[in-house]
Amino acid sequence: MIGDFDLAIVGSGFGGSLMAMIAQRLGYRTALVERGRHPRFAIGESASPLAGILIEQLADRYQLPRIRPLSAYGSWQRTYPDIGCGLKRGFTYFRHERQQPYRASADRQNQLLVAASPNDELSDTHWLRSDVDDFLVREAIAAGVEYLDDTQLETLDRGGRCSVIRGRRHGAPVVIRAPLLIDASGPNGFISRAMNLPNRGFAGYPNTQALFSHFTGVERCEEIPDFAWRGPCQVRAGEPDKARPTIDDIEHTPYPLDDAALHHVFDGGWMWVLRFGNGVTSAGVAVTDEFAAELKLADGGPAWQRFLSLYPSIAAQFSAAQPTREFTWMPRLSWRVDRAADAGWAMLPSAAAFIDPLFSTGIPLTLLGIERMARILELANADVTTSAPRGSLESYGAVTLAEADHTARFIAGCYAAFPRFDQFAAYSMFYFAAASFSEMARRLGVNSRAARFLGGDRPAFAESLARLSPQLHAPDPGYASAVARSIEPLNIAGLCDPAKRNWYPVDTRDMVRGARKLGTVSFQTFSLAGEYR
Repeated sequence: MIGDFDLAIVGSGFGGSLMAMIAQRLGYRTALVERGRHPRFAIGESASPLAGILIEQLADRYQLPRIRPLSAYGSWQRTYPDIGCGLKRGFTYFRHERQQPYRASADRQNQLLVAASPNDELSDTHWLRSDVDDFLVREAIAAGVEYLDDTQLETLDRGGRCSVIRGRRHGAPVVIRAPLLIDASGPNGFISRAMNLPNRGFAGYPNTQALFSHFTGVERCEEIPDFAWRGPCQVRAGEPDKARPTIDDIEHTPYPLDDAALHHVFDGGWMWVLRFGNGVTSAGVAVTDEFAAELKLADGGPAWQRFLSLYPSIAAQFSAAQPTREFTWMPRLSWRVDRAADAGWAMLPSAAAFIDPLFSTGIPLTLLGIERMARILELANADVTTSAPRGSLESYGAVTLAEADHTARFIAGCYAAFPRFDQFAAYSMFYFAAASFSEMARRLGVNSRAARFLGGDRPAFAESLARLSPQLHAPDPGYASAVARSIEPLNIAGLCDPAKRNWYPVDTRDMVRGARKLGTVSFQTFSLAGEYR
């Protein structure tokens, strides 16, 4: 195939396919090139409220009504019940000690539950990416995008006002020419390899590795006595009677523990457990190089068993689990290029940088990148290299990497805090404050186009996030209060409240009290927005 296009996109994961649909809607002749074939396994499976809002807004702005139902669990299930997804009501964290069964402490200081939605209908989702990506690429084809799978790209030439990519498909040569090339092929993707852009990494970030697979037969935490209050047997010897659990502790968690992004936290790393509605569960560990060496993580399945042998309660959850595919080992989890865009080319955030699955940052960061790139395409005609606003691609690249650096700084602080869970729980409030604020600002239409992920556009907030990082700040009695003061301008969700004892439900009363922080004066408008949709 030899073809001339206005735009070429490499990589047909959710980001590449959605970007291609938007470009085609804007009148760009778009080619979408894929190395493999769908359906195929992919990581990056947990969305967030911000991701849901971005899907809504992108679908509405660019007339993609068939994409909009993916914004929430209820609409997804009604519209596309055959596309695999899971219910994600919030973020659940349990702190584990080696060779010790988990026991919920009476003050909940070894757990953290933060709700992200008030009910199942409006809930976030986990994405079974093999299903989601396959659906989106078919939607792109239906929108008129030229799609080539099974294509091995070999070279990239930048000459004049055109990029030329060459490769082979089914033994035949492929040549695609386009003024703009967008890389959506993930870390160390096509542009990184073709232009020899090395992995710069993140300053001060720990070296981490990952091991993961999909499983059937994973038990729910609610069914394992170690994880839930079951009566006085959970009270440790010597604890006073007033510390014993009450019926309220049993029945009124902010959401079912497993209907969430479930995290098991331990010294040196953490584990994710994400449930899909078809009985499959995504699970994996992300650990420091030191812990990876101890586990011999490159061994795959045997390393997984060695990990389970260290944590009895996690082992109980996986006692009947069976992997449905081979284990994937990632010897280096983080990735960051020096440049994310230049004249004639750009990377989506997923290709420019990858940090860690902790706090489900990957999908919203990619959607933010798509939103920004779409705005550039709107302001240009078919030849983006000459008609886009001067410096727009370079500015896009700078913002993409600045957001990645800011997010990595936060995640690095979380790794440092894993051994001190009270500090981790306090520091995590930076994320939950920024997330809830940005979500509501978008819902109310008061967000700025200059807004960045995780409050990165707010100097005082960003400075406090860096200054109070557990990498730099040893825990002390005033640490939680210092975090609370720092997040106060963005705290519309009743966070950092000691009376809630690490359980944070969605409470519209908190949002109404925080309305002034968003500049919202209408109680009724804010109350309706507080119901999310």
